[in-house]
Formats: sequence, structure tokens, C-alpha cells
Amino acid sequence: MKRIVILIVLVVLAGVAGVVVRSASDGTVGQLRGLVSPHYAGDVRQEIRQNYQLAPGARVELTGLNGAVKIETSDTKTAEVYIERTASSQEALDRRKVTIEADANSLRIRGEKGDCGFWSRLFGGSSAAERVTLKLPRQISLYTKGVNGSFITSEIDGAVDIAGVNGRVQIASALGRATFKGINGNIFVGLKRIDDGVDLSGINGNIELQLGDDVNADLDARGMNGRIVSDLPNVSIDKSRRGSYWARIGNGGGGITAKGINGNIRLTRSPEAASAEEAEAGKN
Repeated sequence: MKRIVILIVLVVLAGVAGVVVRSASDGTVGQLRGLVSPHYAGDVRQEIRQNYQLAPGARVELTGLNGAVKIETSDTKTAEVYIERTASSQEALDRRKVTIEADANSLRIRGEKGDCGFWSRLFGGSSAAERVTLKLPRQISLYTKGVNGSFITSEIDGAVDIAGVNGRVQIASALGRATFKGINGNIFVGLKRIDDGVDLSGINGNIELQLGDDVNADLDARGMNGRIVSDLPNVSIDKSRRGSYWARIGNGGGGITAKGINGNIRLTRSPEAASAEEAEAGKN
């Protein structure tokens, strides 16, 4: 009896799949979606605006976000949060939650994936996303895990820990320890100095390290499917064996480690340092 029931279910699913395929060729997929989700024709939209006061050195956490993140920093104590949420239906928007928790020492923004049935996934009813824009104090530590979109931020006077981003990552500058793990996209990061080290692992993309003019560091890269190249005059690079590089920047010092990089690592001068050099050259 169970086998008969399973057979019937499979036949029904195959029939539905056939209808979807035929309808796609006739341009009527939207009509089918409309039968399942009457709000599909127009996206549902929600805005979240909140302000919080943060103490210097507060920790900012962003996790599980389905969309791009942009952060602007300045000499302020106020965190301004703006989140634009969109979905194919109100049901889909309600199903996916975005929570914000804050106190003087922390700000946490978390996306929670809601349960979604087979039919909603089949007809696009689960497509909910958010675009996050933050204005934050410069003196914070930043932790990010699980962002499906680009991640861009201006200067951070603190540690940076970025993991699981499906998109481009751009950090104007960071102080303290910097960690990048599991990034599917190119990385651009400015480093005024290297005190507590920089770790790069599991990166599927090119990496550009924009260094201050007085940065001294040693770079150890292993398991690379790419090269290390430098636009700087005070860098020596040694390729000891396939997939492994070692480089000394200036007088050496703080450690930069790279492992499992599918792309190139380029060492360049930070825009601020380059501008200072050009201004000095102009005087002479």
C-alpha cells in the first residue's frame, strides 16, 4: 500500500514539474505563481529605522543577512540602523525575521530564516531579503558571519572578523586583528598597521592589501592557487614551492597568514599614503 501511495505522489510531482516546464515556454509561470501567492506581482516592502548609543569599543555583530551591507563610520557615539526588507509576499516577509538587540556595549543584527514548505520554494514564495545600511562610531569591533551580498565599510578603529560572505568585501581600514574566512568574492582591505596579525583563509577571489607607508610585516601564504604580487618598492617575495609564498614587507614584523586562496594577493599602497607621497613629491 505504501509503495502505491509513494508512486502516486511521484506521478503527481512529475506532472506538476511538467506543467511548470511547459508554462515557462508559454510565459505563464507568473500566472501559476499568482495562484499560489496572490501578492507575487508586486514586492512587499518594509523599512526599519533605529538609533542606539554605543560606548567606545562596542562590539557590532551582523549575522545571517540575505542582502548587501554598507557601513559608514565617523567620530560619533550614535549607531543609526536602516534596514530595507523586501519579499515576494507579505507571508514571505513575515516568515523571515530580522532581530535587533542593542545596549551600550553591543549591537546585534541577526537574520533568521523561517520555515518554508515545498510549494513556497517551488513558486518563489520564500524570497525575502534585506539591505542593511549602518552609520556607526569608528571605535568598534566588527563581527560578521553569513552575508549573502557585498560587504562594504569605511574605517574601523578596532578588530574585524568577517566570515561566510557571498560577495565583495571592502574594508577601508582596520586596526587590531583582522580575520577573513570563507569569502566568495574579491577582498580589498586597508591596513594602517599590523599589530595583532591578519588571517586570510578559504578565499575564492583576489585579495588586495592596501598598506600604510610605515607598515612592516611578514606574509606567509600556503595552499595558494594564484600569486603574490607587489606594487611596493620595499617588498621581497620568495616562492619556495608550488602554492607557497613568503614575503617580507619593509623590515618585517607583524604576521599576515594566508591559506586556501583561490586568487592572487596584491600588495599596494593605501590611498592616504599614496596621496601623502604625491604631496611630498610635489614639494620637491
